[in-house]
Amino acid sequence: MHDKLLQYIHSNYHFSQKEIEMVQHYFEPVSFSKNIVIEEAGKVPNYLYYIVSGYLRLFYMDENGNEITTHINCPPGFFTSYSHFISETVSDHNVECVTACELLRITKENLDHLVKQSHAMKDFSISVFQHSIAYNENRSRELSTLNAEQRYLKLLKDYPEIIQHVPIQYIASFLGMKPESLSRIRRKIIN
Repeated sequence: MHDKLLQYIHSNYHFSQKEIEMVQHYFEPVSFSKNIVIEEAGKVPNYLYYIVSGYLRLFYMDENGNEITTHINCPPGFFTSYSHFISETVSDHNVECVTACELLRITKENLDHLVKQSHAMKDFSISVFQHSIAYNENRSRELSTLNAEQRYLKLLKDYPEIIQHVPIQYIASFLGMKPESLSRIRRKIIN
């Protein structure tokens, strides 16, 4: 599993053999079944995950007990409740495996150690968190400027395989609509 992460890193950064060995040492391979919550709301997130295969979602419960999906991710990519992981604070979000997942995970303590030992890893970590911030800013802008159909079409364009792997109710919630509204939009597009 480490090969996928190392390929992802090597696309923009060069790691020495020692740094590669450190990545292999500190990133723990884990596998989870579908529908397993791997980080629970009400706790400090334990890990930053690299997705080797599968889909993860970030969600919280609103005041009416509804699950609100705020993020869905697939490989390659990193995933956690970022601000809470970095600041080591209690998160109000759950991280759930939507499908069976193969992941590499690292604790905050080990990530900090790795970053101290490796300038390349420090640069790579900064770029991962910058990407997360940019993604969230773009997502906020899209939710406020695009209508429901435009948001759905953009999701299909950017992540065409998501429909085959993620239940429609999670996609609808992620796009800021009810499942019935998304079903109407899908019917309209097909016709």
